[in-house]
Amino acid sequence: MLTVGTPLMWALFILFVLAAIALDFFALNRQGAHKVSMREAGVWSLVWVAVSFLFVGWLWWYLGGLGSDAAARELANTKSIEFITGYLIEKALAVDNVFVFLMLFTYFAVPAEFQKRVLMIGVMGALVLRAVMILVGAWLIAQFHWILYVFGAFLLFTGIKMWWAAGQEPDLDNNPALNWIRRRVRIAPDYDAEKFFTVVKGVRMVTPLAVVVALIGIVDVVFAVDSIPAIFAITTDPFIVLTSNVFAILGLRAMYFLLAGAHDRFHLLSYGLALVLAFIGVKMLIVDFYKIPVVLSLSVTFSTLAITMLLSLFIPPKGKAGSAYPFAGKKTPVSADERS
Repeated sequence: MLTVGTPLMWALFILFVLAAIALDFFALNRQGAHKVSMREAGVWSLVWVAVSFLFVGWLWWYLGGLGSDAAARELANTKSIEFITGYLIEKALAVDNVFVFLMLFTYFAVPAEFQKRVLMIGVMGALVLRAVMILVGAWLIAQFHWILYVFGAFLLFTGIKMWWAAGQEPDLDNNPALNWIRRRVRIAPDYDAEKFFTVVKGVRMVTPLAVVVALIGIVDVVFAVDSIPAIFAITTDPFIVLTSNVFAILGLRAMYFLLAGAHDRFHLLSYGLALVLAFIGVKMLIVDFYKIPVVLSLSVTFSTLAITMLLSLFIPPKGKAGSAYPFAGKKTPVSADERS
């Protein structure tokens, strides 16, 4: 697998990620359970975006962006644009994650002070999952070039499906994963602080918080299947694919609390994401006939998302009446065993 990542670059990146996770856990334990304010979420969102651009600035410099070697400068410029494009795509697709997390938290009436820890665990799971899937995907592409066509067709199909599903709220009552969990485990009727297991009338049960964590893990898998092929359309360099993914995911928790109240405000964003996925799918399908420049991919992605977000501010959502979440504020759904 061709990559700009040297052993030193991989080692420094891994050390940075471990340090960031350790710092996050330290801050989480020190603060304890608390509701994250918009100000706190905004500050941390800016910090993660700034860190991401500091990284790409360092990458550009390290690869010879300021050097006298024209080939090195071209490589530095190309890889930097690939990182920014991949980062923007992953960040945009992560918005859909945020809205699904919001739906889960609302459906299960998760107290605001518990959401931070759940998201932290979700981010950890997403990092591990994506690292494995990216390395496997890079190996497959290196061994079987035709995999790019499979990824392209899948993304085009996903984009069309997302377009038709835009504006529709998922039905958690009939969700197969949730129903499978309900049939196999006893779910406590209420929360027990931040515990995942509790005892009710002498019977050991999982808490609703554990169910939410499990469902977020499933959501991570589903979205990884969509987003990872998308970035392979930009670059097949494992170092760029992994770093852009990881930096986008590291800021996911802060982005959730920043955008949690903007679900209705950017109601047309799903259409923009659908168009981006379809564009990337076509890009992969024609890769052997015409290679769409990375700069053009970046421009299309940015302009599409910006336009749909702006249109969302001027076009009201259809059928705006009442809450989209009928279980908000109600008692947490329990298992079939508890209802009987």
